[in-house]
Amino acid sequence: MTTAQELIDRSIPFLDEVKNRTAGGKLETWLNETYGPGTELYEDLARMITDGVREGWAANIEVDGPHYRRSRIADPADVLNYFSITAVYMDSVEPFRGQYHQHPYGELNLVVPLTPGAELMGPRGWQAAGWTAPGPGSHHYPEVRGGALIALFYLPAGRISYDITPPAA
Repeated sequence: MTTAQELIDRSIPFLDEVKNRTAGGKLETWLNETYGPGTELYEDLARMITDGVREGWAANIEVDGPHYRRSRIADPADVLNYFSITAVYMDSVEPFRGQYHQHPYGELNLVVPLTPGAELMGPRGWQAAGWTAPGPGSHHYPEVRGGALIALFYLPAGRISYDITPPAA
């Protein structure tokens, strides 16, 4: 059994390390090379957030039925270098789009597939296990395909905006 506080505590050294980096392609590459699947940090966070979803303390608020849920685990705080921590659970074999949103200061996003082959759309295309890091000002629909996954994301200053209009199709 894992608690939300244990996940927060495990995130602190990571957030200390990335606090002065800017989300974007360069950081995404670094995250996948330094803390990708198979590394101690990735495996610890993946196990903890998976426990949280199974135990009902993470991604437990339905956004669009049981296949699209999220919850904030921690608000921005000094100990977290003013990042917030949020979890999203998405489950769809066919491509599924969530709520359109913007990242004023970017996002660091740990992708944890629960179904082999599940992927999340990131700024560089479909991402299985690993990291995405949409840059400041980026906006998109979160998209999943291939089954269930969890996105554990860290937002600088906790900033995310849902009051943005999607571009015309």
